[in-house]
Amino acid sequence: MLGTINPEILFLQQEDQIKAGLLDMKMILDITEKTYKLLGEGQIQNPPKTHLGIPAGQVWDSFFNTMPAHIAGDMNIAGVKWAAESKKNATTPGIPYGIDIVCLSDPETVLPFCIQDGTIITAMRTSAVAGVQAKYCAPSDTKTATLIGAGVIGRTMIMAICEAVPTVKTIYLCDLDLPKAEQVAKESAGMYDVEIICTSDSKAAAAKSELIVCETTARTPFVDKSWAKPHSAIVCVSNEATQDLVMEADVKVVDYWKQMVTFKNKAIVQLHDEGKISKDEILETSDLVLGKPCRTSDDQFIYACSLGLGALDITCAYAIYEKAQEMGLGTKVKMWDKPLWE
Repeated sequence: MLGTINPEILFLQQEDQIKAGLLDMKMILDITEKTYKLLGEGQIQNPPKTHLGIPAGQVWDSFFNTMPAHIAGDMNIAGVKWAAESKKNATTPGIPYGIDIVCLSDPETVLPFCIQDGTIITAMRTSAVAGVQAKYCAPSDTKTATLIGAGVIGRTMIMAICEAVPTVKTIYLCDLDLPKAEQVAKESAGMYDVEIICTSDSKAAAAKSELIVCETTARTPFVDKSWAKPHSAIVCVSNEATQDLVMEADVKVVDYWKQMVTFKNKAIVQLHDEGKISKDEILETSDLVLGKPCRTSDDQFIYACSLGLGALDITCAYAIYEKAQEMGLGTKVKMWDKPLWE
């Protein structure tokens, strides 16, 4: 693809992506680890996402994030995800809460060559990041996990935790809307050798678990230090953790500090800005993948959090693009037959 002057774009809708293997969590976990390895080796440019809330301010009704990245090395590909969420969608049948688009481009000629739905990519790679963090942060004998939130990410999180932490045999799937959790459990039944127990009491379930994963849309942190205990890990993909919980952690992990530090609503960032913890106390997911010690004792309590990387959307989308090409999937369109001006 490098150096192409062909203005042809392959469009992949969700159905094409699924045929090309997008729901293969094992593959997405492998891509996720590889991406963090490249990030740690300095082969990825991933500027912090740009956030546009509507209306302006902290209390948005909808938002858009721009997430560009360049992956060097053998892949050498550029791309961007245009990510969006809407509160209205949460109560509107027939439309997802979050709607994303991924565009892949040739970094030499800057021509786009593939546009894909990014919604399922987001769901898969978000849970894969939590899965990778859980792999390195959970106690080695973890048998019980509590997953808080039974939305789209709740579905993919079951896949990620079962693949990344295969010692897990019991999952508590928690949601205030219990029938919602029961529906997700029903959909996931038989996929893995694990018992899924649905409950609306997430704190009680967490007390019985070595691994707690929070995948909610909560705007106010609710997981405080009373949830912390030795021999456990808490992984948050949103804004669930309070400052006192983070302070309790023996080890603190973020997905990518350069981006995380720009989000001032995160407890770990607030503690850093207040001088209560230093950057030297914080590990990044790249550190874990590259072999830096994380959990040194099963007695430790470890906290991990993530925001999501545009680079992951690009590497996942590129893998699906390559498979779709092999399978002859997608719809081809052209930007022009001949450019009006050169």
